[in-house]
Amino acid sequence: MAPPDAPQILILGCGALARELLDITHRNGLDHMTVECLPAALHNTPKDITPAVKKRLDRAKGRYDKIFIAYGDCGTGGHLDALIEEYGVQRLPGAHCYEFFAGSDLFAQMSEDQLGTLWLTDYLTRHFDRFMWSGLGMDKHPELIDMYFGNYTRVAYISQNPTPDLLARSAEIATRLGLVYEHIHVGYGEAEPRLIALGATT
Repeated sequence: MAPPDAPQILILGCGALARELLDITHRNGLDHMTVECLPAALHNTPKDITPAVKKRLDRAKGRYDKIFIAYGDCGTGGHLDALIEEYGVQRLPGAHCYEFFAGSDLFAQMSEDQLGTLWLTDYLTRHFDRFMWSGLGMDKHPELIDMYFGNYTRVAYISQNPTPDLLARSAEIATRLGLVYEHIHVGYGEAEPRLIALGATT
């Protein structure tokens, strides 16, 4: 449990990370951290991520000692980083959530080994059908599979808390897309130590 005089910290993150962020803060006694997540569906419209983060940052002014952004660039084309610099807050490293779960070194190595990799986390595996299969119209138009994934060669499931169901789903996704399957358990990667260190600051 955090001491009474611990700084009040807001973790503003992507809804795709909500389960992991809450688990990290709870099991490490980071009670002085408030986790708030924006809808994961914003990933389907990356241009909307930065305005949504800005709106929440404006609401948080004066209410917290420190604010931490649990997003990657997530397709914002640098606009999110520009906002973060303007507001003087920090964010998790990496372009996407799977990079800071995997760790920068492993992500770079795997990306170099095979450029055409579809990355899956627990969340992305759990919600693949809703966000990608149906969300991109492949359920009704199978010909779109080649359009979206024709240049991909591998599905890499980098798991946080894998279950038999998630392992089966991720393998099935690879089969459905006609791609090679690989599973690597990475846990919370760089996210957990980064948040613990942030929570220890005064």
